[in-house]
Amino acid sequence: MPSAGDTRVPERISEAGAPRGNPFGARFVAPLYLGASLNPVNSSIIATALVAIAAALHIPVGDTAILISSLYLTSALAQPAAGRLAEEFGPRRIFVAGITLVLAAGIVGSLAHSLTALIVARVLVGAGTSAGYPAAMLLIRRRAEQAGHAAPPREVLGGLSITGAATVAVGPAIGGLLIGWAGWRAAFWINIPVAAVALFLALAGIARDPDPVRFGSPRALASRIDLLGMLGFGGSLTALMIFLDALPRLDWPALAAALVLAAALVGWELRAAQPFLDVRLLVANGALTRTYLRNGLTLMGTYVILYGLTQWLEVARGLSAYQAGLMLMPMGVLTALAARVVSRRAAVRWPLIACAVLLLVGAVATLFVSSGTPMAAVICVTAVFGLTSGAGTVANQTVLYQEAPAAALGTASGLLRTFGYIGSIASAAITGTAFHRGVSDSGLHSIAWVLVAISALVLVMTVLDRQLARADRHHTNQPPAGARNPGPAPSTEPTRTEPPRTESRSTDMTTGTHTTPALDPARTALLLMDFQPVVLGVVPDPEGVLARAGEALAWARAHGAHVVFVRVALAEKDAAAVPAHNKTFSQAVAAGYLTDGTAATAVHESLKAGEDDLTVRKTRISAFASDTDLRAELRARNVDTLVLAGLSTSGVVLTTLRQAADEDYRLFLLADATADPDPEVHRVLMEKVFPHQAEIISTADLAALGTAAQ
Repeated sequence: MPSAGDTRVPERISEAGAPRGNPFGARFVAPLYLGASLNPVNSSIIATALVAIAAALHIPVGDTAILISSLYLTSALAQPAAGRLAEEFGPRRIFVAGITLVLAAGIVGSLAHSLTALIVARVLVGAGTSAGYPAAMLLIRRRAEQAGHAAPPREVLGGLSITGAATVAVGPAIGGLLIGWAGWRAAFWINIPVAAVALFLALAGIARDPDPVRFGSPRALASRIDLLGMLGFGGSLTALMIFLDALPRLDWPALAAALVLAAALVGWELRAAQPFLDVRLLVANGALTRTYLRNGLTLMGTYVILYGLTQWLEVARGLSAYQAGLMLMPMGVLTALAARVVSRRAAVRWPLIACAVLLLVGAVATLFVSSGTPMAAVICVTAVFGLTSGAGTVANQTVLYQEAPAAALGTASGLLRTFGYIGSIASAAITGTAFHRGVSDSGLHSIAWVLVAISALVLVMTVLDRQLARADRHHTNQPPAGARNPGPAPSTEPTRTEPPRTESRSTDMTTGTHTTPALDPARTALLLMDFQPVVLGVVPDPEGVLARAGEALAWARAHGAHVVFVRVALAEKDAAAVPAHNKTFSQAVAAGYLTDGTAATAVHESLKAGEDDLTVRKTRISAFASDTDLRAELRARNVDTLVLAGLSTSGVVLTTLRQAADEDYRLFLLADATADPDPEVHRVLMEKVFPHQAEIISTADLAALGTAAQ
């Protein structure tokens, strides 16, 4: 499988939009990595400049905390907003626009002579750099779909995390070197050459967004991007920042405003057709919500040390900005190493537990750091936090990719960063409070006690999160994400854990007696539903479920059963007919990821249609909601029995099975050729719902069932 560092240049795009050769070569990933690094490096590089800025502007060091929180506040809003805009207008356009804004921010910051001007520059930096990560995630997803990959390469996602995680910790060292050499303004003007290079690489290496921009009326546009939701989210965060920035003084009006605006935001988002902050999703998808919280708390702890220890080294230990940055260099190196190691693992639970334990160990160790502590010991403490940062960032991103809806990956990725920045805003408040009367050992120890509480909470959350263990069982034995699906040949598959075999016997629900089901292949149709790259990328073990679907197809061919391929895709007229209140398909239309005629919506190449097979294109979830009259086609073939397999269990399988049951078809469901993004939902449906209307069997049972009917 090609790696993220592959230097081949195959980025030529075919007429159909699919990249030829290696779709994740250096020309494509280099601008993504560089663009995604702009936000974390600006988050951390300022740490070594705060003391120098305070001296130059003749203000207390504590007042410079606004330069941290202003960027985080802007980023907390702009990251998911950029993700939503990337879904709406195209990720390349938003990526390029963000980098251009960073160029402007670098110029403003370089010429600033007041704290207000520096705040403006930091806001511009936050807005511009926020486009990098969510747009990159969406570009990777779409590139994988165009190439026919079931999921993006693990190395590419790992590289994106490594870049962000490493620059967070390396930023102070780079900043210390630049500021020691060229003064505090270097923390701003460094954006100019870096953004210029990123812009050049993006224009040269990333293909243009294929779809034209759809603005529509201002009202329709505001509804599509949920402008009121964005404004409400920004207002509540601003009020929260004002409250945190005032600590230790309690600004009750600011806190009240934050709570009122947050309540209004929730009420609005529950009614919005396309909510900016999907409250229902956060409530229903506990695994995703816990990932956001865990990421925010972990980054809160990491940034408390990053900023607090940097200021302490400069003031309490008398180090220069350059020297303080060098002391944090091992932290950056270990961040990159830990991120690299974790990115090669499919399992995430144990890396996250190790991350929480290391965070707690580092917090306790900080309690014993003082002005007399040898610098070697201080460096060892920072190294612990480097391991925490690298492991946590990569593992939480992996969980996000597994749990987030594919249709809203840009917004979901931005929200991951949002929760991180909320944690960072809180870390700036903690640092400012601890050092309010001056930077000292006692202030550092106060920070450490707060960190002990944070790390203990993260550890408890992670250990008790059973979904992490369930997800690991489904993902540990997968091939690396993004590997091209090898097709159904079992000899080419890696070793995997087989699903439990189902006995080809069923229970009569009224009499309690056991019967042996049988089917007549001549009157049976095998429905292979939604085996498309756009869907395969969001389910566990896509290669395995494809292989078993291939086995079922081979059985149907050998025994003369009818075959129906069902795929979901929207033509232009179908997309125009989708109402805004249809949450699933309105989001699909906005993202453009179900567009008919693309490789992402074609039946996977390993499942070849024959001359006598029926292929139907559906425009809603059920297989019967298709442009072909499926009922009439089945009647014409004298079909009274359906064998179902598809993706996902809670989507097309559930709706098609219930509708087919109401129309009195005999139903068999292939449990091992069916999958769902949520393993727990899959289990409940298979064990508690479907047995009332269908025989639950495995692909291995098909041969026996066909024989029993003869």
